[in-house]
Parts: sequence; C-alpha cells; structure tokens
Amino acid sequence: MDLTFRVTARIARPVAEVFEAVVNPAELSRYFTTGGAKGRIETGATVYWDFADFPGAFPVWVKEVVPQQKIVFEWAASEGQPDDGAPVATVGYNTTVTMTFEPLDDGRTLVAIEEHGWKETPAGLKASYGNCQGWSQMQCAMKAWLEHGLNLREGMYK
Repeated sequence: MDLTFRVTARIARPVAEVFEAVVNPAELSRYFTTGGAKGRIETGATVYWDFADFPGAFPVWVKEVVPQQKIVFEWAASEGQPDDGAPVATVGYNTTVTMTFEPLDDGRTLVAIEEHGWKETPAGLKASYGNCQGWSQMQCAMKAWLEHGLNLREGMYK
C-alpha cells in the first residue's frame, strides 16, 4: 500500500499564467511560501521554500518539468510538528509530489497535485493528512491570488 493523495482545483486563468505562478519564486512567494521561495523550478534544480508556520527553508529537489504541463519534485518527509512547537524534523526519507496543469475548454486550468511516499505508519498517515491539507490550502490561495489578487495566507501563520 502506498500512502497517496490527490487534490484538484480549477483556476480561472490560462495554463501559462497558472504554471508560471508555481515555477516563478517571486510569484510563489506572493501567495504560498509565507517565508519566501528561492530558485526557479526547473528540471534538475534544487529550490528552497520557507513557511512561517514551519520555519526553516525546505530544499525541494526538482526531478522533471514539462513546461505548462507537469512538475515533479521530491522533498524530505516530516511526520508532523511536535506538540511542544519545536521545529519540524525530517525523518530520513522523501515524498514525491506531481503537479499537473490541464487547459479546460472554458479557458480555466485544472491543477492536480498528488503526493506519495510516506511510510505506512500512524505518523506517516498523519503527515500525509497534513500535507493534503497544505496542498488544498495552496490551491485555494493560488486561486484567490490569480483570480482576485488576494493573499489568503498573509498574516495567517505569524
């Protein structure tokens, strides 16, 4: 059994604009990475994402980019923030994230995000739920940003 989830959202913008909002660190920092993003997402790159709610830049190892179609990357698994509020610790393995971008007939873009690779343990299952929530929030924040210029995450975590 592979712990996997998939979330989708429809963004009322063309694929090129939605794709650029993810691969461009300046754009990603405006609605998602509350502590900033460093590095453009390109095949073979290592970029860094920082989140106010999980301080410390996370390395993101980009495995594959098909412009305006797909992004595949790995990052270190974390199995949740300790109850004492200490920094999140990685646990010695990676998960894989695949984002796909599909143009729809009405001009919108279907964005799907799938993540898999957690260990089949209670902690791994809990961590997968947390990341599922995070990717759903990312899609909502991206939609609000691209369609309305609103940053839903501003001030939410600090």
